[in-house]
Amino acid sequence: MSQQSNVEHPDLSALAPELSLSLLAWWDVNGRKNPALKPWMFTKDGRWPEPHEQLSALQCWIAEVMLQQTQLQVVLPYWQRWMQAFPTLVALAEADEQSVLLRWQGLGYYSRARRLHGTARLLLAQIDGDPSKVELWPQDLDSWLALPGIGRSTAGGILSSAFNSPLAILDGNVRRVLARLMAHWRPPMRDQALFWTWSETLIAALPQRSRDLNQALMDLGATLCTPRNPSCDDCPWQTSCAAYAAGSPEFYPVKEAPRSIPFQVIGVGVVRNGDGEVLIDQRLNEGLLGGLWEFPGGKQEPGEAINDTIRRELREELAIEVEVEEELITVQHAYSHKKLRFVVHLCRWLSGEPQPLASQQVRWVQLEELGNFPFPAANARMIAALMDHLGLPSIHA
Repeated sequence: MSQQSNVEHPDLSALAPELSLSLLAWWDVNGRKNPALKPWMFTKDGRWPEPHEQLSALQCWIAEVMLQQTQLQVVLPYWQRWMQAFPTLVALAEADEQSVLLRWQGLGYYSRARRLHGTARLLLAQIDGDPSKVELWPQDLDSWLALPGIGRSTAGGILSSAFNSPLAILDGNVRRVLARLMAHWRPPMRDQALFWTWSETLIAALPQRSRDLNQALMDLGATLCTPRNPSCDDCPWQTSCAAYAAGSPEFYPVKEAPRSIPFQVIGVGVVRNGDGEVLIDQRLNEGLLGGLWEFPGGKQEPGEAINDTIRRELREELAIEVEVEEELITVQHAYSHKKLRFVVHLCRWLSGEPQPLASQQVRWVQLEELGNFPFPAANARMIAALMDHLGLPSIHA
C-alpha cells in the first residue's frame, strides 16, 4: 500500500458535517443506549441525557478508567460492584487499599485501581474534605490531565460523557473506524496527531452533541466496524469509506510487525504449616500487579529442576526451608509483554520464620481467609485447585 493511496482525503473538514449527521442518524436508531449496558451514561430517572443535562462525573470517571484496555462487557459487573462499595468520592478516598484492590481483582492492570484510590484522596484534599464541594468536579481538560492515570482520550471521555464538553476521544474502536474511513497507510499509533485531528474535526462539526458523537463512534466500531468481518452493508459511512471502496476494510488499521514475546516458567510453592495455614506474600507496589497477594515463587533458571526452583526461591525471598511435594496445577497466563507458565507444587514448611525479603509483607492465613485478599487471576486458579484438592468449598472474594 503506497502512501499516495492515502492522500485522497487527508482532511475531513469538508466531509465532517455530513459524516457526523449520518453517524448520529444511525446511532439514534442502533446505538447501545441501554441503561443495563452503560448505566453511567443515563440520568437518575433512566433517560439518555439531553445535551444540557449533566451526569455523574464520579461514575463516568470510574467507567472510563475501567474501560482502558478492557472491553465493555467485562467492565460492567466490576463497575457495578465498585459503585456499590464506593458510591461517593469520600467513600473511595477513605477506603483502605486492600479493599480497593479486592474490588478490582480479575480486571487486570491493577495500577489503575491504585491510581483511582490515590486520585480520590487527592481530589478530596483539594476541597479540604468539605462535603458541600464534593460534586464540584473540574470541567476543563487540563485539570483532568493533571490527575494520575488520566490521558487525553480518558479525559475527553469523562468530560464529554458527564458534561457534554466538545472534546474528542481516540480509543481502539475510534482508531479502527478512522483508519478504515481514510484507508490510512500506517499503524495509527505512528500518526496519533493526525488521528486526533480527524476525531476532533468530527466533534467540531456538531459540538452541541459531542457526548452522542463520541458514543456513536465507539458503538460503530464495537458493533459494525469490528476487527474481523465488518458489517459494511449496514454502515452509515459506507459510501465515504476509502477502505470499503478499495475492497479491503479488514486490511485496516495497518498493524505493526509482530514482536517476539518472552516466555518464562515460574515455580510456585503453596506452603502449609502444621496448623493447616497457607503462606502468602504481598507484592511490592512498584511494577506489575503491585499490592496484590500471591503464593511465593520465582523464575526457573536454565537447566534447573522445578522442585529446585521452588526451594531456592522460597529460601532467597522468604528465608524458609520447605519440602516440595506433589504438583497441584500448571497455569498458563499471558500478559501483553510476556507469557508465563506457573508450575505449582504443594510444599510443607520445615524451618525458618518467613521474612518479606522481596515483598511488602508475608502472612500465614487460614484457607477460608484467602477470599479476603486480592490475588492476580493466575493465583485465583491456584486457590481453586487447592480447595478442590483438599475437598473444600471454593473461595469467593
